[in-house]
Amino acid sequence: MGSRPAFIDDLARAPSPHGGPSANDVVLDRDDTLLDAYSRTVINALERVQQAVVFVSVERTVPGEQHPRGGTGSGFLFTPDGYLLTNSHVVHGATAIRVTLADGSTHDASLVGEDPSTDLAVLRIGSAEPLPHAELGESSKLRVGQIAIAVGNPLGLAQTVTTGVVSALGRSLRSASGRMIYDVIQTDAALNPGNSGGPLVNSAGQVIGVNTAIIPGAQAICFATAIDTAKWVIMQLFAHGRVRRAYIGVAGTTVPIARKVQRYFALGTTSGVRVMEVAKGSPAALGGLRVDDTVIAIDGLAVDGIDALQRVLDASRIDRTVEIVVLRLTQKLTLSVTPAEPAPK
Repeated sequence: MGSRPAFIDDLARAPSPHGGPSANDVVLDRDDTLLDAYSRTVINALERVQQAVVFVSVERTVPGEQHPRGGTGSGFLFTPDGYLLTNSHVVHGATAIRVTLADGSTHDASLVGEDPSTDLAVLRIGSAEPLPHAELGESSKLRVGQIAIAVGNPLGLAQTVTTGVVSALGRSLRSASGRMIYDVIQTDAALNPGNSGGPLVNSAGQVIGVNTAIIPGAQAICFATAIDTAKWVIMQLFAHGRVRRAYIGVAGTTVPIARKVQRYFALGTTSGVRVMEVAKGSPAALGGLRVDDTVIAIDGLAVDGIDALQRVLDASRIDRTVEIVVLRLTQKLTLSVTPAEPAPK
């Protein structure tokens, strides 16, 4: 195929007969405008949250070792009086915790409480002055494809920013302790060791998740605990110092329910929780739940996603038989399950 005729390039460079810019200028201006708009969005979001992001360093005593072992992670302040969120795995078992703020000042931190089941921990530092803090958003309003911005201290590099999108919602993730973390946000905003505990924010600079984990060897598959779950955990830790919840022994993911199925069974929900795994000998297994069942209600309360399932299975249902409604192939079944309280790890 021959090269493009020269007159085509001449036409593209020629000014508009109305005195406007050339065709090439219009395309370049449009690209620059789009890039600037995206850049402004990220910069504005970062400015709203960056001063609240902290560097967390810990020391742990290891049996048989003469000197304590160190570790690092990220976190963020969510109140002006020094309360901050980070990951449970960052601070679990620490004998000393120190927090470095964005202004460079370092503070000793105390552990208010932690919840390995969601890989969350609340710390507090003292300060005579109100501290910059992040605004907590609503993860229930997230949509796949919207902008996601991760801020943290990967590999000790303070205030590192990566961007991407929300790749999926309602995931379940097995933590390093072996527990399942529910209602996890999947994002392709790059995370690295040291990002753990930092905020995942939306385009308005509101925190939508707490960065938690990556899949080693995978490309752009990263996870954050949803901020709605974090809010509930925070209140539990403030009230009780720990989180009590009922355990049935399933791992699942939020899935939509086909409209014809909704109509056939006259369902009041458009989504449910598909069971991906049932722990051997668990209350769910003893009650007859199976892989690929879709849970839609517990004790008459709609279960439209993983977050709802976790909220329904609170401490009030420990050792009390509940009725779980599931969709199985072409049937709607009601199963009796008696949740237990998981042993602490």
